[in-house]
Amino acid sequence: MRSESAYTIKSFFRDLKKALTGKDIDFTSGSIRKAIFMLAVPMILEMMMESVFALVDIIYLSRVSVNAVATVGLTESVITLLYAVAIGLSMAATALIARRVGEKNIKGARETAVQAIVLGVIISILVGCIGILYPKEILELMGGEQELIEEGFGYTRILIGGNLTIFLLFLINAIFRGAGDASIAMWALVLSNGLNIILDPLFIFGWGPVPAYGVEGAAIATTIGRGVAVLFQLWILFYGWSRIRLRVPDLILRAGVMWNLVKVSLGGIGQFLIGTSSWVVLMRIISEFGSEVLAGYTISIRVMMFTMMPSWGMSNAAATLVGQNLGAGQPERAEKSVWQAGKYNAVFMLTVSLVYLLFAKHIIGWFGADEEVIRYGSLSLQVVAAGYIFYAYGMVVTQAFNGAGDTRTPTIINFFCFWLFQLPFAYLAAIVLEWGPVGVYVGITLAETLIAVIALIWFKKGYWKTVQV
Repeated sequence: MRSESAYTIKSFFRDLKKALTGKDIDFTSGSIRKAIFMLAVPMILEMMMESVFALVDIIYLSRVSVNAVATVGLTESVITLLYAVAIGLSMAATALIARRVGEKNIKGARETAVQAIVLGVIISILVGCIGILYPKEILELMGGEQELIEEGFGYTRILIGGNLTIFLLFLINAIFRGAGDASIAMWALVLSNGLNIILDPLFIFGWGPVPAYGVEGAAIATTIGRGVAVLFQLWILFYGWSRIRLRVPDLILRAGVMWNLVKVSLGGIGQFLIGTSSWVVLMRIISEFGSEVLAGYTISIRVMMFTMMPSWGMSNAAATLVGQNLGAGQPERAEKSVWQAGKYNAVFMLTVSLVYLLFAKHIIGWFGADEEVIRYGSLSLQVVAAGYIFYAYGMVVTQAFNGAGDTRTPTIINFFCFWLFQLPFAYLAAIVLEWGPVGVYVGITLAETLIAVIALIWFKKGYWKTVQV
């Protein structure tokens, strides 16, 4: 019995080392549990690194002012519209590249990667011009008070103006994930976060010849950190150890490949535009109750995102397994992978929800001492976390649809649950029925639970197995 236990521990650390170093593994055969582990570990760490950006900014900016924290919330709620496009393209890139890798068509995977990067550059340049020219108008549109706008418009200008780093970081990591090189995506985020943690206090508070930029300094640090990570990604793509290595002959526009990418990404973009535009409207409703409530909500969302990111990592692992196994002609293995990933995710999310329900005030208190901020932030954390076990399965199944290239189904589900249910409910509860911010919090929980239930019912029908991309 002792030797078996020792072997199990030894095997765990051996697999962990392989997962973190990116050993070449065939995810279309062998143990599904091991395949999920090998993909999920680096993807979970990658997603956690992404959420660390937000938490680090909030920790430092909570020492600057309430308006600084609120500025981050308003800007991020707008920039999530950009995330929607980036994530939509990323989902398409992951699905197509995973399918090509499953088919053993590496040349096709390289062609898809190039077209994804080109599309990302074009879109980010257009969005960046808007951010540079109209930062004050963006914050005003979101309901920011004049004092907040004057203090925070520099943050908005830099973050949205430099969105090329956001776009390419998302897209190139999606390319790596689709190919099964999740560890590379993880190390790119480790690099960018390490730089952000070092540069944040330097640019926010100043040091030596570097002046104190305040909230604007957080945007400078984040953009530099992401920019260096993008250079690292590009180096790996051309000269590194990824399964997909680009060459000069690959760097041409291919209309057929790009159109296929656009077709698949439209559903993903629509899917996340619906979700993120809903979040923007919710943020606008929350802003009606003042900067303290807005700051509390912003902090709670950042905390939740930190623990939701591991869940997204598990979900992304399921998406890669679905894509590669469908490409290899093994739909039943793809389905089994989803159910196992969902079970692991549910255990994790249930644990997190219990922590939030019991210690919400202590957690929010780490990010500021204002009593009203703590009160509304902890309430948001508790109400939204009440539905975490439903989110766990909903996230995995939704990503399974996306991994199969069926981005249309989640788009329809999101449209119904967010626009036709969540937004009307939140407005009526918060404003008309005068529940205040809690009306918004309850609307979030009910909508996410509804998404999970509908997604599970549709997944069982199995139509996603027949999608061709």
